[in-house]
Amino acid sequence: MPVLHTMQRFLIITANCALLALLLVGLPAATRAQWGDWQIASAATGRRLLFWGLAIATAANILLGRTVVRGRKGKMLCWEWTAVFAGLLLVCWAFTRHYLDFNWLKQMLLWLQNHS
Repeated sequence: MPVLHTMQRFLIITANCALLALLLVGLPAATRAQWGDWQIASAATGRRLLFWGLAIATAANILLGRTVVRGRKGKMLCWEWTAVFAGLLLVCWAFTRHYLDFNWLKQMLLWLQNHS
């Protein structure tokens, strides 16, 4: 039985890492792709797809953690991934609502550039 739990945890980690890479690397690359002068998708569409992808990943981890996954370690792993995706979802929501901006980072980097 321990081999089954180890394989289950490996599958949880692999699936969530692949989904995270797809959402954070593949989706922006696909929506910013151009074919001649034609852009595949707008920035708003890319943000919407990212938001819904993170929401679906959060819901899937909650559902799997409550129903399918057996064992305490596997359930804890699902809840940890739920927290990761929910945190990214919160950051995505705050950024699109303009509650979060990075002007402070821009100002700090410009200040460092001028004073070095």
